[in-house]
Amino acid sequence: MLRRSTSHTVGLYKAFAASPGEATRRTILLAPLSPSLPLAFGLSAAEAGTIDPSETAVTLPDAIHFVPWSGGPPGSGEVAEMYGGLDKPGPYLAFMRWHPGYFSAPHKYQTDRISVVVSGTWWVNSGADFDPAHAVPVPAGGYVLRHAHTPHYDGVPSNVKEPAVIALFGIAPVGLQLVDPSKPAWRRV
Repeated sequence: MLRRSTSHTVGLYKAFAASPGEATRRTILLAPLSPSLPLAFGLSAAEAGTIDPSETAVTLPDAIHFVPWSGGPPGSGEVAEMYGGLDKPGPYLAFMRWHPGYFSAPHKYQTDRISVVVSGTWWVNSGADFDPAHAVPVPAGGYVLRHAHTPHYDGVPSNVKEPAVIALFGIAPVGLQLVDPSKPAWRRV
C-alpha cells in the first residue's frame, strides 16, 4: 500500500501543478495536505518498522540529557550536546536551556553560529556594551545568525516565567572570547 499511496500522492501533485516544475498558488496551499490524502481516499497508511540505529539515530525529548554549563552560576542554564561538540573540531548541534534571570556577558565566537529557538522566548542583542533592557525577544520558531568575531549577548530576563531552549548549529571549535574578561561571564538580570 505504501507504494500505491506514494504514487497516488505524486499524481495529485502533478494534477495541481500548472506545468511541470511550476509551483502555483494552489500547489503551495495544497502541498501540506498531500501526505494525508491517501488516508482521505480510504487507502491505508504504512506501518512503522524497526529503525537501524547505525543508519538513523532517534532521541526522543525525554531522553535528551542536559548538564549544567561549564562555569555558569548554579541554576542559570544547561546544555545538551547532540552531535559533535562545542570544543571538538567539526560541525555541532547542541540544545541550550536558559533559565530566567540570566544573560551572558558580551562575547564573540571564531565561527558563525546559527540558533533556532525551540521553546520559550530568548532575548538577544549585539555590541560590546551590556544593555539587556534593549535586547530583542525571539519567540519559539525564531532564527538568529551570529556572525564570527562580532560581540553579542543573550539570555532570559527574570520577569519571564519559563526558560528558553535554543538549538545551536555551527562549526567548532567555537573559541568563545569575552569582550571584557575582567567582568563575569554571566550576569544576573
